[in-house]
Amino acid sequence: MFNTVQEVRQALAAQQYIATDEIATVIFLATRLGKPILAEGPAGVGKTELSKAWAAVTGHQFVRLQCYEGLDESKALYEWEYAKQMLYTQLLRDKLSALLADAQSLTEAADRLAAEEDVFFSERFLLPRPLLQAINSDTPTVLLIDEIDRADAEFEAFLLEVLSDFQVSIPELGTIVARHRPTVFLTSNNTRELSEALKRRCLYLYIGYPDVQEELEIVRLKVPDLAPQLARQAVEAVQALRQLDLKKNPSVSETLDWAHALVALNATTLDQKTLETTLTVLLKYETDMARARRAFKLGGGSDNGRTHR
Repeated sequence: MFNTVQEVRQALAAQQYIATDEIATVIFLATRLGKPILAEGPAGVGKTELSKAWAAVTGHQFVRLQCYEGLDESKALYEWEYAKQMLYTQLLRDKLSALLADAQSLTEAADRLAAEEDVFFSERFLLPRPLLQAINSDTPTVLLIDEIDRADAEFEAFLLEVLSDFQVSIPELGTIVARHRPTVFLTSNNTRELSEALKRRCLYLYIGYPDVQEELEIVRLKVPDLAPQLARQAVEAVQALRQLDLKKNPSVSETLDWAHALVALNATTLDQKTLETTLTVLLKYETDMARARRAFKLGGGSDNGRTHR
């Protein structure tokens, strides 16, 4: 589809995603080699947005599997809609009674019911979860397996089989092979170490915090109403915050939130009052707030304007 890395970068830029040469190269190679992409890095730096942008670039259906502790095969692959099966059983009660009316024994009745199992274990009662949706799609898909590091190691092992063959076996229906091999993005916030087996199957991409110019370009693109001088002041302040020993560094998404907040407040410059009253958009812990106030020589601000008696 794309003949050069530069074409990939330009296509992502058209979707308002600023890609580095490394990002564009990894995506170019993934499409050529048919490999999943494992994107690691801090939360909020654009890993998830990259997969969404690529789905928009290609026009492919976007399917997302959000990982969490305790996620298992049934929640990721498929489930049978037992309530719907029971409802159909009630609605077809008369038909079932007629079918079994002249059975001479329990064995014969059971055999007749078994012969009708295909009715109740067919695709009409199958509830596809994201992995099966991507595999069984009639059109090409972009499959995002988001925050794989939150899932258990057992689920990661199961995922290796799916990523290797892109087919699943459903005992009642047989093997379903992907009509179109999905483009797969896995993201990780590094909350735990992923297995070497998973990493071996993927092209690796680390997305870290952008430098000043990269982040400024993102802010100007996403929040064009923010005055250029204020945009630079905001980005430089965020970059300075990330140099502190914070419990949680402000992410790029939080930089954009802050930029939108400054526009909403009709701010023209990043003076001390504006900085102090809007820091909570960037920082989420009181210890981080205190450290930032000291670094920027701001007032206490801890009483939030309350009067003490």
